[in-house]
Amino acid sequence: MASLGAAHWSQDLIRQREMKWVEMTSHWEKTMSRRYKKVKIQCRKGIPSALRARCWPLLCGAQVCQKNNPGTYQELAEAPGDPQWMETIGRDLHRQFPLHEMFVSPQGHGQQGLLQVLKAYTLYRPEQGYCQAQGPVAAVLLMHLPPEEAFWCLVQICEVYLPGYYGPHMEAVQLDAEVFMALLRRLLPRIHKHLQQVGVGPLLYLPEWFLCLFARSLPFPTVLRIWDAFLSEGAKVLFRVGLTLVRLALGTAEQRMACPGLLETLGALRAIPPAQLQEEIFMPQVHSVALSEQDLQREMKVQLARLPKSSPGPSPQPQARLPGAQAIFEAQQLAGAQGGTKPEIPQIVVQPPEEPRPPRRKPQTRGKTFHGLLTRAQRPPIEGTPRPHRSSFLDTRF
Repeated sequence: MASLGAAHWSQDLIRQREMKWVEMTSHWEKTMSRRYKKVKIQCRKGIPSALRARCWPLLCGAQVCQKNNPGTYQELAEAPGDPQWMETIGRDLHRQFPLHEMFVSPQGHGQQGLLQVLKAYTLYRPEQGYCQAQGPVAAVLLMHLPPEEAFWCLVQICEVYLPGYYGPHMEAVQLDAEVFMALLRRLLPRIHKHLQQVGVGPLLYLPEWFLCLFARSLPFPTVLRIWDAFLSEGAKVLFRVGLTLVRLALGTAEQRMACPGLLETLGALRAIPPAQLQEEIFMPQVHSVALSEQDLQREMKVQLARLPKSSPGPSPQPQARLPGAQAIFEAQQLAGAQGGTKPEIPQIVVQPPEEPRPPRRKPQTRGKTFHGLLTRAQRPPIEGTPRPHRSSFLDTRF
C-alpha cells in the first residue's frame, strides 16, 4: 500500500507540474518578462516528458526563428546536399542511439529525419558544414520534436548557446577546456593537482561531454534533465555537470590513489557508478556547484587573454554566447522591435594589458614659478654694493 501511495503521489506531482508548464507556456512572453525565476526553478525540477516538445523550442528561441523564417527548412530539406557532407553524414546515421527503436532501420523515419536535419544545417551554414558531434544532439531533438522544430533548435544550440563549438576549428571548445581547468584549480584544487600529475588534460575527456551535451556519457533520463537546465540557464550548466562528474570520480584520496596513471584516471572518469548518476541524486549536486554566470564570464575573459600566447595553433576568436533562455528572449524581443530576425550576440572584448608607466618625477619648480619670482622681487635690499638693475617683466617702471 505504501508503494502504491508513493506511485499515486508521483503521478499527482507530475500532473501538477504539467499544469504549471501549460499555464506558463500559454502566456510565454508575460512569463519570461515577469516570472523567469519560476521558469528556471521548474526547469531545474525537470520538464514533464509530455511537454518537452512544447517547452524546448520556446526556451531556446527556436519557435521565433521558425516563425521569422517560414519555408526555409522545407527549401533546405528538398535541396540536394553537398556530396562530401552527405557521405559523411550517411556513415554516422547508424551510430546514433542504435538500440533506440526510432533509429534501428536505415529507411525508418528516425534515420531519414536525422539525415534531413543534418543536411539542412550544412546548407544553412555551409562555412561550418557538419560536425560529428551534431549527430547525437540532433537525434535527441528528433526524439521529442518534428524535423523542422528540431532543425531550428539545433541552429540555436550551435549558434547561440555554443557558438564556435561545431565549426571546422572548434575554437570555443579549446577555450572552454582552459576555462574548465581554471575552475578545477579554484574549486577542486586536489583533483586539479592529481590531473596535472598524471598528465590528463581537459581535451582528453571534455569534448565528448560538452560537444554531445552528455548524450553519450550519462543515463538518458539524466541527460534530459541536464538539457532542461541547459536550455534555461545556458553553458554554465555544462561546466557544473563536468565539475560534478570529476568530483564523483576523483573526489576522495582513495579514488585518486587508485588512479596512479593516465589510463586509470580516464577510466575512472568513464566508470562512475550508475547509482550516483541517477537524476534525482545527480542533479541536486549539479545545481549546488558554486559557479555563477559572472564567474564564468570573468574566467573566460582571463583565458581569452592568455590562450593566444600558449596555444600552438591559430588563436581562437569565439563569439560570446547568450547565457540561457532569458537572454535569448530579451535579444529576440529587441531584434523584433528593431525589425530584425536574428538576436544580437554581444562580443567579448578583451582589453590588452596596459604598459606600465614610469613614475612621474615632480618638476623642480622652486623659485621658477610666478609666485617664486614675485617673492624674490619683494625681498628687502641686501646691504652693500648695489647690484646693477636687470629689467624683468616685474619691472613696472616706464
